[in-house]
Amino acid sequence: MPPKRTAATTRRSTSTPAAAADVRPVEEAGGRLQEGPFLTTAQGLRLADTDHSLKVGPRGPSLMDDFHLREKITHFDHERIPERVVHARGAAAHGTFQAYGNAAAATKAGFLQRGRETPVFVRFSTVLGSRGSADTVRDVRGFAVKFYTDEGSFDLVGNNMPVFFIQDGIKFPDIIHAGKPHPDREIPQAQTAHDTFWDFVSLHTEATHHVMWAMSDRGIPRSFRTMEGFGVHTFRLVNAQDETCLVKFHWKPVAGIHSLVWEEAQLAAGADPDFHRRDLADGIEAGAPLEFELGLQIMPDSEDQTFEGIDLLDPTKIVPEELCEVQLVGKLTLDRNPTNFFAETEQVAFHTGNLVPGIEVTDDPLMQARLFSYLDTQLTRLGGPNFTQLPINCPHAAVNDNLRDGMHQTAVHRGVAPYLPNSLGGEQEPVPAAEAEGALVHVPREVAGPKIRANPVSFGDHFSQAALFWSSMSEVERTHIVEAFTFELGKCHEQAIRERMLGVLAHVDADLCTAVADGLGLPAPQGTPPSGVVPSPALSQIAFAPGPIAGRVIGVVADHGSDLAGIGRLRRAVEAQGAVLRVIAPVGGTLKTKRTAQTVDRTLLTTRSIEYDALVVAAGNPTLRDSKLTVLLTELFRHCKLIGAWGDGDNVLTEAGIDTTAPGILIGEAITKAYTTDLFALVGMHRAWDRAELL
Repeated sequence: MPPKRTAATTRRSTSTPAAAADVRPVEEAGGRLQEGPFLTTAQGLRLADTDHSLKVGPRGPSLMDDFHLREKITHFDHERIPERVVHARGAAAHGTFQAYGNAAAATKAGFLQRGRETPVFVRFSTVLGSRGSADTVRDVRGFAVKFYTDEGSFDLVGNNMPVFFIQDGIKFPDIIHAGKPHPDREIPQAQTAHDTFWDFVSLHTEATHHVMWAMSDRGIPRSFRTMEGFGVHTFRLVNAQDETCLVKFHWKPVAGIHSLVWEEAQLAAGADPDFHRRDLADGIEAGAPLEFELGLQIMPDSEDQTFEGIDLLDPTKIVPEELCEVQLVGKLTLDRNPTNFFAETEQVAFHTGNLVPGIEVTDDPLMQARLFSYLDTQLTRLGGPNFTQLPINCPHAAVNDNLRDGMHQTAVHRGVAPYLPNSLGGEQEPVPAAEAEGALVHVPREVAGPKIRANPVSFGDHFSQAALFWSSMSEVERTHIVEAFTFELGKCHEQAIRERMLGVLAHVDADLCTAVADGLGLPAPQGTPPSGVVPSPALSQIAFAPGPIAGRVIGVVADHGSDLAGIGRLRRAVEAQGAVLRVIAPVGGTLKTKRTAQTVDRTLLTTRSIEYDALVVAAGNPTLRDSKLTVLLTELFRHCKLIGAWGDGDNVLTEAGIDTTAPGILIGEAITKAYTTDLFALVGMHRAWDRAELL
């Protein structure tokens, strides 16, 4: 049943002027602060606009004298202690970045030059959920990389989606407040399937493109190792000749781009809420590092900062890879787990303003607000301004900053002159460096325009790229998007919100709108979808060739009497690929014959289908019957995962109702090289999507 709401929880009441000196209980007096009919600052100043930061012209940088932006973001940053307001649930790993050496023409950044190997720390996270929420919820994933370069720390703080809900950082508190649990009940946790989120995005249509990504399979990645990463914003690169270009950063997973299906995500949230962080840590321990290649989309630094008609300062837009190729410039390898979760994963502090010579920000209004927000939020979360002295945050470059004292100061400074210029510091006193000595010197750019709260006209296109994304999906991916919209909107109690969101989808694609409307039992409104949309095949996740299977998990069902020698051969072949084999049996312990033994890793009681990328039934199990095994196999079949058997193991599949002639079912006489070759090729395709047509 929908929650019962009273007028007091849904409407503002008229108020007595705040200056009235009446005496009322503390709760009532405090409530008075939120009763005014107009939006104001915390000091009661009425505001005419809370949707646009104050900028130099509609395309210029945001201004420090935008006191409303700073107050709004500052209060938002300090809403939660001690966990992060957003990205609270995370997992991380150490590694290295190896530059290919082909980026010198674009940037002088040292870590991208030939032969450079740079230590890194990478944190993956969900956005909305608390630290105790589940890994596999439908959400954006953070993909934050700290490069410990010789020139100082560079933080590439991105997401697994290349666009965001908003165009201006002043709206960030609004979108997060809308997505977070309702403030009266603190539910639902870590999900957007509720009224406030869809109320906001249906009214704020610049979110439409990002909503398409979030409702797609990108919102529920299979693992961190099969997840793309993006810098989201457009950056400016500067080379050794002070020539500039504009760039978008991409992380391409070597293991391919794959996702869960929705039922798997729900099962994992209940059976193993730590699914992603467990996969990350276990994979590294098993000798299967996570690997990503860093790619650059390099575009001219034109005066209007557009490319092929796409506004590069708009964080709700992508540049299709078919229009601008992603050039691979280095490889990231994550091969070491943190020693202590709190000291490293929880205390790491990223900041979009942590830059190095050769990389600069642009006037993207979302980026401009992030430059303030990240540093500000660390002051509360990490207890003061000295968080850079925590080991995980310490730069690997020499530091001499003239910063003193403050909460948690651990350095014992010497000298009497922590200021510049001075004549008392002696030879050890720091002095400003020249550009030739590696200093970050911004490329001069002329900035002019009126002080206004507005967006450029090009920011007003909210539907063309949402339509581009939809048109680029395969049929199975489109089905998943329709189901996601139907599920999420079906969880909204307010009919007006569902109808308004259908009106938004009508401006994206008529078929999409009709399919969602049918699922909700509502009429499909008419819209004006963009015409002439050219699909971008690079946006689809469907694999066309097998990828590597390192880090994947293959289960084998066995019992006493099974072909243990065959399991041994399969294990050796699986481990040679960097994957993991787990033996599943009715009960725990060890399966033995006179010559060999296999330890049982999971029992039918302690396992679910989400653990496995593929499952095979060993020969020698003709009488194995168990309702839990039937559930296991039917879930794998329904999720289009590979299922196999050798010898008489196919009888177990038949007894469980599995169609052994369906796509993605591999039957063999024995564990041979030919069988394992076919097995690994099918696992490398991630799913047998042809089977979806039979379901």
